Amino acid sequence: MRDPSAIAAAGAHLLSDAVRWRVSLVHPRRHRLGPADESLSDRDSVVACGVYRGGERDPQPHGFDAALRTVRAGRDGFVWLGLYEPSADDLSAVAAAFGLHPLAVEDATYNHQRPKLERYDGTLFAVLKTIRYVEHAEVSASSEIVETGQIMVFVGADFVVTIRRGAHGELQALRAELEARPHLLARGPATVLHAIADHVVDEYLKVADLMETDIDAIENAVFDHRIRFPDAGAVYQLKREVVEFKHAVLPLAAPLRELANPDSGLSLVPREVRSYFRDVEDHLNRVTERIAAFDDLLGSLLQATLAQVSVAQNEDMRKISAWVAIAAIPTATAGIYGMNFEHMPELRQTWGYPAVLSFMVVTCVLLYSAFKRNRWL
Repeated sequence: MRDPSAIAAAGAHLLSDAVRWRVSLVHPRRHRLGPADESLSDRDSVVACGVYRGGERDPQPHGFDAALRTVRAGRDGFVWLGLYEPSADDLSAVAAAFGLHPLAVEDATYNHQRPKLERYDGTLFAVLKTIRYVEHAEVSASSEIVETGQIMVFVGADFVVTIRRGAHGELQALRAELEARPHLLARGPATVLHAIADHVVDEYLKVADLMETDIDAIENAVFDHRIRFPDAGAVYQLKREVVEFKHAVLPLAAPLRELANPDSGLSLVPREVRSYFRDVEDHLNRVTERIAAFDDLLGSLLQATLAQVSVAQNEDMRKISAWVAIAAIPTATAGIYGMNFEHMPELRQTWGYPAVLSFMVVTCVLLYSAFKRNRWL
């Protein structure tokens, strides 16, 4: 009878190979790995790799595999490996060295993941959406207002692996801030996860402030009496961007709640770090409330815009109808007298022609005054 542990190991190996093959079909390889002992430190995907003991960074450079061996040999500190847009081969090499679960590695390969927190064999896998505000002169029907990216974090007892996808959300400044505060890094890898979550949520607050400025400008334009036809396309586009913002923010509430809960059973998150996650959760709730208010306000503005467009069109139709009514009098009168019958009223009188013209003018003036009084013109 075969050893169950051997069967499980073989199954995990086959699953890892299947993930690499599947990913390679979607993401072309940017580079191939060299020999087995070749470090990824020189690869484009590696942003930084450091060993931290007692909150202080080891000044000696390390490849990620050597850094992990150093930490585990001394049984102190942790490794922080930062990757940017890694290829499938790079992720496979990192997963093999750190013992990452194949399902989590597969999720980390794709960019369009929902914010979430998952546990895999003593490892936490977190996905956070990053948001960047796109500068623009004014909101139009084709404006891009927010741009999304992703940061994925693997947290183990002695390592943190961060994977960033997207042109924004870089973590080098955050790494420098943490290295300047070694008392925080001394608490372990969970501190890095908290710092990343706090950084991401703070960016949400900044984006919310900037989007509020756009919404105020749209609101002023909708109710500006000098603009007859407000741009409904711009209002709808801004509402779509708010919805995209909401999809990045709302799913993060559950992971932060679990990280802040002292009874969640997450042994990798020390109790003293959980209070910091509660603060991040509070900031996220503020962002969520503002997004809900933005969504409601833009829905009302869209309805008001469509109503104003309808009112303006009705006013145009009333004006057209009024002018048609005014023009109908001289047209009918001229048509009748243009039929050239011999026995037309006043046809032989010298004052007949001026009388008909006077009748048409007086009638048109009276109709114009009536329509003007009723605000049709």
